[in-house]
Amino acid sequence: MMSRPRLLLTVFAVGAVLWMAAACSGINAEPPPDPRSQNPSDIRKQGNTGKVFGDDAFTFGGSSKAKDAGEGGGGGIGVNSYLWRASLDTLLFMPVNSADPFGGVIITDWHTPPDGPADERFKMNIYILGRALRADGVRVAVFRQVKSGESWQDAPVAQNVSTKIEDAILTKARQLRNETGGR
Repeated sequence: MMSRPRLLLTVFAVGAVLWMAAACSGINAEPPPDPRSQNPSDIRKQGNTGKVFGDDAFTFGGSSKAKDAGEGGGGGIGVNSYLWRASLDTLLFMPVNSADPFGGVIITDWHTPPDGPADERFKMNIYILGRALRADGVRVAVFRQVKSGESWQDAPVAQNVSTKIEDAILTKARQLRNETGGR
């Protein structure tokens, strides 16, 4: 636990560094006007859109520009929501180690199928490549290891395994889109 004087010193130091960075980069370091002193209709006219760090930053709930441009399937994440959900549904049997909905990456942990040999395990990385529901919008990398003595050794995977998983994800994504009416 950090002592109170040390915590205050740390907060002060961080604030000073941020102020110096803003001053050196030419950013207006003056505080914004007090919203209580402004007319509420004037604030709305200024375009207060709920963005976290200004106009060039992301918004919570996704960009309205992307929805207006017809790039469907956003839902507040950085990739196509149908492909995202279909990927998670397809990998339901494997433990997920990491999932980044903004970058479109799902990484599973090693998994040994219950009906397979105990000395073989698999791992998958799924990459969703954009906001459009397209056949080339998802890539799957499959890794296989076999146990040799006390250690695991990398082993080759059949070439069509990645393609079959990609096809299963695309089929599920199309099904999800059709169920929601393509919204």
